[in-house]
Amino acid sequence: MPHIRPVQPADIDALYEIALLTGASGKDATHLYKDGRLVGHIWAAPYAQLEPESAFVAVDDQGVAGYIVGTVDTPAFDLKLEAEWWPGLRPQYADPSPERAAEWNADEIAAFIIHHPRRTPRAIIERYPSHLHINLLPRLQGQGMGAKLMTRWLDTMRGAGSRGVHLGVSPVNDRALGFYRAYGFEELPRENPRPHDPVWFAMAL
Repeated sequence: MPHIRPVQPADIDALYEIALLTGASGKDATHLYKDGRLVGHIWAAPYAQLEPESAFVAVDDQGVAGYIVGTVDTPAFDLKLEAEWWPGLRPQYADPSPERAAEWNADEIAAFIIHHPRRTPRAIIERYPSHLHINLLPRLQGQGMGAKLMTRWLDTMRGAGSRGVHLGVSPVNDRALGFYRAYGFEELPRENPRPHDPVWFAMAL
């Protein structure tokens, strides 16, 4: 039976693989990237490396097939990334010129994020300081494992004293949008959103 356990150092490669296989709004992004590790560099590995106490994996008889990672304190984690994570990656990836942003491929978009990390709006962080990323391979989807991972992670955040959590999701990721709504997250209002701006969800703890 699939089960959940805390992340282990040996899981890092699996997190990179899952991040890539779900990196196109929940679908396989392998065809989009020349460097398949870019997705994990941004949205998976740093959490497992820098805040492993807030990272869990879902495991079945074939191995790690899902994860939930995050941080209890988003501003503090952003500072940790600047000190301990991004400096090691920036020399490996050129900072793309903003003048040709409309022509960027997926690798260049990710490289830009590495050099210029995105920040959650302050109004969200003030009320919901923790944030998360969750992904499951198709073989574990639709079995309630996402809800189990979420419950485990939220209980951990409560235990750490968090007063609320937030997350952003692509507006075209219908499966994820439905999951967060069904789980009980509040969809935050968006004013004049651009087509690729995330949909923000939050939950008070």
